[in-house]
Order: sequence, then C-alpha cells, then structure tokens
Amino acid sequence: MNKLEYDVINETIYTEQLDNGLTVILLPKNDMAKTYGVFSTDYGSIDQTFVPIEQSDYITVPEGIAHFLEHKLFEKEDRDVFADFGKQGASPNAYTSFTKTAYLFSATTNIEKNVETLIDFVQDPYFSEESVEKEKGIIAQEIQMYNDQPDWQSFMGTIKGMFQNHPVNIDIAGTVDSIKTISKDDLYTCYNTFYHPENMVLFIAGNFDPSSMMEMVKTNQSNKTFKKMEELQRDYPEEPKEVTEKETTIQMPVSVPKCTVGIKESNQPLGKAKFLKRDLCQSMVLDFYFAKGGPFYQELYEDKLIDDSFSFETNLEKNFGYSLISSNTAQPNVFASKVKSLLLSTNEQTFTEEEVNRMKNKQIGHLLRAMNSLEFIANKYIHYSTLDIDLFDIIPTIQSLTVEDMNQFIQSWIEEDRIAICKIVAE
Repeated sequence: MNKLEYDVINETIYTEQLDNGLTVILLPKNDMAKTYGVFSTDYGSIDQTFVPIEQSDYITVPEGIAHFLEHKLFEKEDRDVFADFGKQGASPNAYTSFTKTAYLFSATTNIEKNVETLIDFVQDPYFSEESVEKEKGIIAQEIQMYNDQPDWQSFMGTIKGMFQNHPVNIDIAGTVDSIKTISKDDLYTCYNTFYHPENMVLFIAGNFDPSSMMEMVKTNQSNKTFKKMEELQRDYPEEPKEVTEKETTIQMPVSVPKCTVGIKESNQPLGKAKFLKRDLCQSMVLDFYFAKGGPFYQELYEDKLIDDSFSFETNLEKNFGYSLISSNTAQPNVFASKVKSLLLSTNEQTFTEEEVNRMKNKQIGHLLRAMNSLEFIANKYIHYSTLDIDLFDIIPTIQSLTVEDMNQFIQSWIEEDRIAICKIVAE
C-alpha cells in the first residue's frame, strides 16, 4: 500500500493496484462523520463502438446502453440492492456520464460492510430478458421527462449543434427507440468488456482505518476470479474543428425563453501536462469573464439580458471539449449576439500579471473549498486519474501558470466557426 502525503493541502492518500488490476484509493478523514465510496468504470455513453472481449471485430451497440446497464446492475435475481444498503444505514446512488459510470454510497455506520456491498453488487451482474423488457418502460419515462425539461434540451441542443460525428452529441440515456433494441446479451457484452477490475477505480473517503479497509478489499477481490484484461479497443469518428450547426431553435412550452452559447473546445490530443494546463486555462478564463463581478457578466447584467439562472461551465476530455454560457432571457437573440461578440473580442485582449495572479488565487480558493466535500474529491480524483493526472498535484500546476501561458491561451481560444447557439422559445 503506497502512502502519499500532500503537505500543501494536509491530506494523505493510500493507493494500491491489486493483483487483478483494480486501483484502490483511500482517503481517511477522521474528522468527518460521513464516509463516501464510489466504484467507477472508465466507460460512458460515448463508448458505443468497440471490440468486445475475446472478439476481433468492432461492433456498435444501441444508444443509451451504458446508462441502461447502470440501472440494471442494482436489480438482482432475488432482490433490489437499494434495500441492502438501506438495511445497513447507507444511501446509494449511481450516475452515467459521457465518459464514465459510477456507483456510490454515503454512510456513517457499517462502513466496511457497505463498501463490500458496493463492490459485490457491481461485480455480480444479473440480467434476464423479462427484467430488461420491464426496464425499457422505466427508462423511456425518464427520457420523456428529460425531453420536457428546457434546461436539458438547451444543453443537448447546444451539444448537438457543436458536434457532428462524435457520440457526445447523443443523449446519455439514448432515445425511446434506441433502448427498445437493447437485449440481455448486449448488456453482458458491454459489462464483460468494460467492467474488468483493471478498467475500474474504487475510491473511499471519510472516517475509517485505511489498513483495515485495504485488507478487506484485497480479501474480497482475492475470492473472485477474473480473466486477464485485454487491451480495450474503442473507436470514435473523425470530428471536424468547426461546429455542425451555428444556430438551433427549439420550441417548448416555456414562459421565459432560454439561450445557451457553446464553444467547441480544441480536441487535439495532448500529453497530460499540456492537457491539465489547457483544462485549467479554460476554467480560469471563463470564470474571469463570466463570474459575478467579471466584465462580461457585468455587461450582460447591465443590459438586462440575464437573471439568476445565468450559468457557465467547461469540460475537457481526451477527445472532446466544450464550454457553455447559458441563461433564461427575455431577449434570446440579443443575448446570443452579445455573448458571441464578447467571446470574439477576447482574441485582442491580454491579461496583466495582477489579473493572472488574481485568477490563480481564486482558482486555488475554489479548489480548497471544494475539498471539504468528500463527493467532490472522490469524483474529481477518479476523473483525473483516468487521464493519469493526480488531483492533488493541480494546485502546484495552477501556481506555475504564467502571464504568457494565459495570454497564449486567450488569444487563440475563440474562433467564430467553433461557436454554436441554442435557443429555447415559446411554442
């Protein structure tokens, strides 16, 4: 068991890669009453085309299957796993994103028992044709619910406007038609390919003894047999640099229109150091301009183009990235035009050393505050670990950013053909 001490943030992490390939990461925080555990696989909704284990040819599975698989793992032949956690005083959940699927719980008692329950149910799939058919109706209702949500339609409408070929442009849950085609065999194919321990990470954070916890996990895994993992072969289509649809309008029964402006971020392959630098620059620059008090936020606020729903986010992954600026607005056309104009103006701007230092200090402050959350630490650590980046090394990287780094980024950040707009307007 490796012990890693991070003096800057006063944290100690224990890690070990087990004989079967599973990466186990433990973060004891004995001042916390709660413990949070997450068991995650490097497999998300975009992983539609791949070579199944023990096969040689690529297949393409139905849209939404990763999310469907997440649902089905909780249901066993004789019980529902939610009830198991409930009896042990734990609150379980799960989520599927574009790039990963994660199963989790939080609890204040029976910690080792709940960790064992988490590992065991994820590593013990049971799918029957009858239960799969039943689930299709449940997920169809979930899809319809999201279809009626303006926020989600604005998000996916912008993503679809940005990406032409990449499967990030497909709703994580799939469509009502696509899930109808999912079979029990499809689920086992995806599970057996992507749920190997070597493709998974177990992260436990909270109030527990790390030695005892690691020993329990190792014993649990030693009692199970896994074939050696084959190299995963996934295929993603070529994606053009420019957006596929510059402007999209969706009619919905809304009282106030909504508008989202998306930036299709660079998808050039980057080594981990350059990737992290770009990831941080995107986040810091977007925050500099659009956080409350930022120059672009102030202009939008003074022009009465935004309200309390205003938000922005950025996301960078191995082979895609995007940033979004969104708000309910009575003037969606004016909002879209204004945000686009403001973004394009950044090509001519430069940051001062004082501004860069302020950005760096703010980013570090955000990170340190967020580290009070066990959920944030666990999920962010797993996100970066799949990119071979240590979450706790991010602060030194922020500190090392220079004025030249930030100006080089800002002056090449925005191109007009990488901006997409989605408007939600009343029917």
